[in-house]
Amino acid sequence: MATHPEIPVDRVRREAAQESSSTLKALSVLEALVGAPRPPTLTELMLATGLPKPTLHRTLALFEEAGYVQREPAGRAYAVGPRLASLGLAILTNDSVATLRSAVLRQLVADVGETCNLSMLRKGEVVYLDRVEADWPLRLHLPVGSAVPPHCSASGKLLLASLPAAEREALVAELPLPRYTEHTITDRALLARELDRIAATGYAVDDEEFVPGVACVAVPVRLAGGETVAAVAVHAATARLPLQRALEFVPRLQEAARRLAATFE
Repeated sequence: MATHPEIPVDRVRREAAQESSSTLKALSVLEALVGAPRPPTLTELMLATGLPKPTLHRTLALFEEAGYVQREPAGRAYAVGPRLASLGLAILTNDSVATLRSAVLRQLVADVGETCNLSMLRKGEVVYLDRVEADWPLRLHLPVGSAVPPHCSASGKLLLASLPAAEREALVAELPLPRYTEHTITDRALLARELDRIAATGYAVDDEEFVPGVACVAVPVRLAGGETVAAVAVHAATARLPLQRALEFVPRLQEAARRLAATFE
């Protein structure tokens, strides 16, 4: 029987090291992409990763084909693709910390008697990380991972208002502002003033701006350094919970936000 010559151990180690190095370099591209304040260009990614242009270009092409990266409409910048976004959301909603967040939300719902949620801003949309329903017959079907527009939701407006001024201004300038109800803000100047008010008061409201007959109040989840990473909100039918009474829940929402912030540190 023919035998194959043994592969030298040092060669195996060298090839394994090269493969590990290539994998880490590829991951560094995703880290730079996710950490960038806006979609970076090829040149900006070269500076952030230290990779040569040909290597970076091949890596981006591979990630783009797999759905982890996507080109911006102009084609000069790169953004997080749907597959990478879904992976990030899965990590946030399925790790052990998610259990702690759900416990905080469940206690909040028990205290206020209405549905509460935790959400983040992702690519111009508000995405639900967790949501706990109150025991009422009429409910909105918005499961974890659902996305809603930011300009007409309390959490969305709050998260927009929490952005650095230049980033907020640029995002608001690009956002579509469709009308969902007669109360939806569709004027950019009016929305900008509303965001200034929210930044000053520390809470946001949805006064039947997204769904007729539903009001919402949201407060920020802030890290110790002051960065807003998420929003926690309560919403209910106005027939049961008028907006003015929902505002009475702000202190309780803020207490829950402080507990939730610890899960992001």
